[in-house]
Amino acid sequence: MGGPWRSCVIELKQQIAEGIRLLNAIGFDIGNHHISVWGALRIVIVVMLVFVLGQLVSKLARRMFRRIDRLDRAQQLLGEKIASIAVWALAILIGIDVLGINLTALTVFSGAFGLAIGFGLQKTFGNLIAGIILLMDRSIKPGDVIAVADGKGNTFGEVKKIGIRAVSVTTRDNREYLIPNENLMTQQVENWSYSSREVSINIPVGVAYGSDLDVVEKLLLEAVSGTPRVLSFPSPGVLLTAFGPSSIDLTMVVWIDDPEAGVGNVRSDVLWKVWRSFKEHGIEIPFAQQDVNLKDSAGLRRIADALAAREKPADA
Repeated sequence: MGGPWRSCVIELKQQIAEGIRLLNAIGFDIGNHHISVWGALRIVIVVMLVFVLGQLVSKLARRMFRRIDRLDRAQQLLGEKIASIAVWALAILIGIDVLGINLTALTVFSGAFGLAIGFGLQKTFGNLIAGIILLMDRSIKPGDVIAVADGKGNTFGEVKKIGIRAVSVTTRDNREYLIPNENLMTQQVENWSYSSREVSINIPVGVAYGSDLDVVEKLLLEAVSGTPRVLSFPSPGVLLTAFGPSSIDLTMVVWIDDPEAGVGNVRSDVLWKVWRSFKEHGIEIPFAQQDVNLKDSAGLRRIADALAAREKPADA
């Protein structure tokens, strides 16, 4: 049984060798170098194998780190990134070795080539290092709620992912912002979840000057206490902030521990309850108004008499 199989294997090897020889004969010369079809095909095969193996090993490394329960999400991401960089660096070196590329031949161009790559990838490497530093010091983690300054004001939302180049932040209206890692290292960032997830919300309210402030305070606290997501500790409070031109200005201070679920909806729920409670108890919410006092003079009296005289025929 071994004889026929062995002869088939030998014949197959001979056919493969002959095919490689034919493909190697087809090509063209550039100076002292011969570029053949087999050489180009070999490069393509090696590059594809390196890419597939790099992807496979990186995925296995990510799964391995995610199964380590004693690490939090930030530490898992840090381990995944370091493992991914190491895997791809090793895969590229193996590919270069398999292809038999002599790196010493590139020393002539290494200075200018390295300088060009350095300038071109400066921001990319900066963002990569910034992302690793963010994960190492755990100043920003997936799940944190942050607010950072942008060109139009503020970008506020939950950190979904810390990538190699940028941090993905999703806002309450489901818009996703990609903020470069380097920006989070060099600019001021407001992290609502850094040391504690408890966040205070200030809700201003104005009442008329004739209102009983003790009753107003009681109604405001009742409205706050019946609002979902508002914490009982730290306890809500009511502050008298100013005597305005047309109202007594107060501020309700409430606390929540889930800012990723939104802040505006809590403020809206509280104000709805305040409106209904004020309406039920006759508490007036004033609007801006002005009193105009006219000095009594002969000219104004003549105008008033003329208007009164004009209206008399109509009344008659």
